[in-house]
Amino acid sequence: MSELGERSDDVPEGSVLDRVREWGACLARLEAAQLRDIAEYHRRRGGAPDVAAELALALALSENQARRKLDLALTLTDRLPHTLAAMEAGQLGADKAAKVAEPTACLSDEHAREVDAALAGRLAGREPGWIRRAVTRLVARVDPGGASERARRRRAERRVELVHGHDGMATLFADLPAEVATAAYTRIDRRARALRGRGEQRTTDQLRADVLADLLLGTTAATDVTGGAAWPAAARAEVFVYVDLPTLAGIAERPGELAGHGPVPARVAREIAFGPRSTWRRIVTDPLTGAPVDVGRRRYRPPAVTDEYVRVRDRHCRFPGCHRPSQFGDLDHVTEWGRGRRGRTDTENLIGLCRRHHRLKDAPGWTFHLDRATHRFTVRGPSGQTHGTDPEPLHPPRSAGGADPPPF
Repeated sequence: MSELGERSDDVPEGSVLDRVREWGACLARLEAAQLRDIAEYHRRRGGAPDVAAELALALALSENQARRKLDLALTLTDRLPHTLAAMEAGQLGADKAAKVAEPTACLSDEHAREVDAALAGRLAGREPGWIRRAVTRLVARVDPGGASERARRRRAERRVELVHGHDGMATLFADLPAEVATAAYTRIDRRARALRGRGEQRTTDQLRADVLADLLLGTTAATDVTGGAAWPAAARAEVFVYVDLPTLAGIAERPGELAGHGPVPARVAREIAFGPRSTWRRIVTDPLTGAPVDVGRRRYRPPAVTDEYVRVRDRHCRFPGCHRPSQFGDLDHVTEWGRGRRGRTDTENLIGLCRRHHRLKDAPGWTFHLDRATHRFTVRGPSGQTHGTDPEPLHPPRSAGGADPPPF
């Protein structure tokens, strides 16, 4: 067999697959080493609650992703030593190890280690579904009396989550009790199927999606079968959509941008802008930088004007790696309010932060700095590493001669 990493057309196909498997084993061993170091850093920080935020900056991950990685590292090192040993032996990667860690999270340390010991030597070569089913059976066996309490806790954790995707789409997750979710889906499905026929051109999946939007927003896109509506009717909700004037007028097709989501096609941006419930705001930008210099308004109280300007300017939370839309977050005085001229409530001292990162500012070892000239926002964590973000222009800046900049 050729050396790992060697590329040759003469290598037999079976040997190539052997190399693919060996690469997987190498990755598993590296992941195990990384998880051990993550757990070690958490220990050295004394288990501080902001370790996940610092880890997110170090690995350029979202904070939720970093928290899941941290949780897995702590679970493997503290409660599942056999599973971690299997990773270090190259038998399974972090994704499969998570199939052991997640179902055992509800167990005591003693019961979790019992499940871990029962799985020792049985995980190599197993696919994720098998691992998850085996762990679920073991959890029920070692703690049969805990099912009712676990169900109570899980129901207390019910929630709705918005996950942004691509091509102008996003996914709305609802984590609900099984009987509630089943009843809700049955109602949606029954209503969608009742709309089929009569010249309806939408698929059943599209109808279900439109019915759900109708029920949540009080609109009627699903029942409007005259043209086979492709998009749900506009809702009365405040969202920030950035689109340039030529595109709005239909003479250009540059993408718009939905705050917190990213680019949306020009057609979608126009549909949102011209929706019957849309509210327009005039935003004047500097043509050379793309930065806003004024926000049109119907309200004249300075605090409201300042609030709106900062949210439009920042688009989303300014903490590196966070993209929560600014209209859902807080405004923060980078220099504490009342500390002379630099601590004023004005656009030079205010930035948009989500509630989580606003609170992080007061955690020990964290320093936030705003450059008033460039508006670059810099974060320094307890480890001493720094990370920064620059404000995004509302449109690509033009050169002094008026030419459009290159696309990248």
